[in-house]
Amino acid sequence: MNDDLFLIDTNILVYAFDNTEKIKQRVALGILNECFDGKKIYALSSQNLAEFFVVITKKIGAPIPIENAKNIILKIIEFNGFKKLNYDQGTIIKSMSLLERLNLKFWDSLIIATMLENSVFNIYTENEKDFNKVKNINVINPFK
Repeated sequence: MNDDLFLIDTNILVYAFDNTEKIKQRVALGILNECFDGKKIYALSSQNLAEFFVVITKKIGAPIPIENAKNIILKIIEFNGFKKLNYDQGTIIKSMSLLERLNLKFWDSLIIATMLENSVFNIYTENEKDFNKVKNINVINPFK
């Protein structure tokens, strides 16, 4: 277990590329730059990258062209400063159990199950409400 390892939630990645949220963008870029500068290693799940792609190409104020989004994600995948976390069918089953027990949204429960399977107990996210429902997850909202 690595007590210092934080998962970067999708909203942090999105804010780093969303020019309409300048203050949040600055904070998100500060976190990511710690990783890109080799000062920290962070975790990302496959789900985070998939959600990131959808949000930055369709849902932010100034969507990014698909080709640019693909290049960003490829660079993230190739970069060794991120520990990449994947999930399988067992993770999905665990996430459904979390969803029922804690009244979570499915996608949040899947991230939590993926984190727990990989012994990642810290997350940077704006979504404190849902992630705080899991007692052994340390939630840090960097925008507060």
